[in-house]
Amino acid sequence: MIVVIFKLLVVALIAYLIGSIPTGYLIVKKLKGIDIRQTGSGSTGATNVKRILGTKWFFIVMFLDALKGVIPVLIALRWFNLWHFKGLAPVIAATAAIIGHSKSIFLGFKGGKSVATGVGTIFALCWPVGLIVAIVWSIITYLSKYVSLGSVIAVAIAPLLMNAFDQNVYYICFAAVGAIYVIILHKDNIKRLLNGTENKVRK
Repeated sequence: MIVVIFKLLVVALIAYLIGSIPTGYLIVKKLKGIDIRQTGSGSTGATNVKRILGTKWFFIVMFLDALKGVIPVLIALRWFNLWHFKGLAPVIAATAAIIGHSKSIFLGFKGGKSVATGVGTIFALCWPVGLIVAIVWSIITYLSKYVSLGSVIAVAIAPLLMNAFDQNVYYICFAAVGAIYVIILHKDNIKRLLNGTENKVRK
């Protein structure tokens, strides 16, 4: 049991460090020489990257941030083959990854809002759910022109989809807690949406 606990802690640490890699910050710093945290919303996520570098880099950063969620979960699934811990370990990894993205150790525990990384973790846990969440996000964002609205709705349906696809209780609980966490990170966006002052992703 001690060995298992140690492995779980190692998985959590690895996942947190991977999630903490500030992709948006590093790319903007490299290409523009500026600190993305001092521009736009101050977030290191793909939406703020788009304001500085354009649509192409929006999708590149989103993909890289999603990988930060996929990779830790796959590592956990590889290391734990017992049913009990095979359910728990990837959820620990997923949780650590999204915390890492929003509270990066490399950026003074600041970062993005964990949407792409969160969707990446869901995709790795159950790819049909991850695919549906990504499609819902894309449709709502495209039609409304608000990334934040698409993000909040997409993560909110994730636990319902996990349950619909008969996933284990660990995955359902993670999707629910993760959704609450991401929605809390979007509290200012939600206020702006309600006030009609939220920035649109395109005109």
